[in-house]
Amino acid sequence: MTTTSGNRPVGELLRQWRERRRMSQLDLAIQADISTRHLSFVETGRSKPSRDMILHLAEELELPLRERNHLLLAGGFAPVFAETPLNSPEMASVRTALGQVLSGHQPYPAVVVDQRWNLVDRNSATGLLLRGVAPELLVPPVNVLRLSLHPKGMAHRILNLGEWRAHLLHRLRRQISLTADPELTELWRELDGYPCDQPEPEIGAGTGQIVIPLRLRRGYRELVFFSTMTTFGTPLDITVAELAIEAYFPANPETAAYLQHQHHPD
Repeated sequence: MTTTSGNRPVGELLRQWRERRRMSQLDLAIQADISTRHLSFVETGRSKPSRDMILHLAEELELPLRERNHLLLAGGFAPVFAETPLNSPEMASVRTALGQVLSGHQPYPAVVVDQRWNLVDRNSATGLLLRGVAPELLVPPVNVLRLSLHPKGMAHRILNLGEWRAHLLHRLRRQISLTADPELTELWRELDGYPCDQPEPEIGAGTGQIVIPLRLRRGYRELVFFSTMTTFGTPLDITVAELAIEAYFPANPETAAYLQHQHHPD
């Protein structure tokens, strides 16, 4: 998943990440409080960085925990960040926290996804979003971006498909720029190839909207949502670091009333 394929030296990998972050050697040296000369020697292999120096530079570059482990291995050190399966006993408190957030968000939809947008868990309110989706798209692993934009997924019910599609592809491109994950790049290519008969506006062009809404057809109704993303603070485990909760909120009183009625029909 990574820029660290092969047996490239740690200095070369650090340089590649620095350039990906669009930082000069001087920028990173100042931020990391080291000399430019020292950083140059590390990047060219003239100086072997210590374990602490690798972790320090990785922190300043805001690298994912998985990539920090790869850098440590390239530098001749053991990884320091564990990757604990979510279903393991050690992760019981994490599973409990996720379950509380999902159930507490009812009657509004919420999902837990991993870093590649594969569905990890969801609450029952998401059933409203999944109506009419082709069964094959719901076979695990379920990718929520594919589910949204696939012609047999939610796409035919999204009234502002061009706008929503532009938003999702923009978000995915930004994630690719931060992580350099080739599987996300392949996912972007797949999603970008899906048909769309609506114009796709430039994100950030200034439409006067507060957020980009999801406008969903539900029978003769139009349901309007906005979403938020929540991650764990200061994670030290790769699995936890790569989890996110996307919660959908009603963007108007009519949508809120409909969802409340669906949850409590009496």
